[in-house]
Amino acid sequence: MSQVIGQQHPISLYLKIWALLFVLSTMSYLVDYFQLHGALRWTLILLFMFLKAGLIISVFMHLAWERFALKLVLLLPPVAIAVFITLMAFEGNYTFFSRIVSFVTT
Repeated sequence: MSQVIGQQHPISLYLKIWALLFVLSTMSYLVDYFQLHGALRWTLILLFMFLKAGLIISVFMHLAWERFALKLVLLLPPVAIAVFITLMAFEGNYTFFSRIVSFVTT
């Protein structure tokens, strides 16, 4: 009787990723500890958040070992949604400022 053996990843890989997640979380905490403000703060917080999410998705959810088509199916919709949200934000700002200009000039 033949036995099918699945792909096994070494426990050291998971421990390294766990340690890296701990370091990224510490760095995210340090952003608040050093009381950074403005765009730098939000850029660092978002950067650390995306890095941690990417590590979790790729390693713990095994997406790093999936086919390219499955990666596109999973990753393309959130990217498209982010693009559409950005476009809506720009359009909303344009509408808001054009109304202010219209009301001020009349």
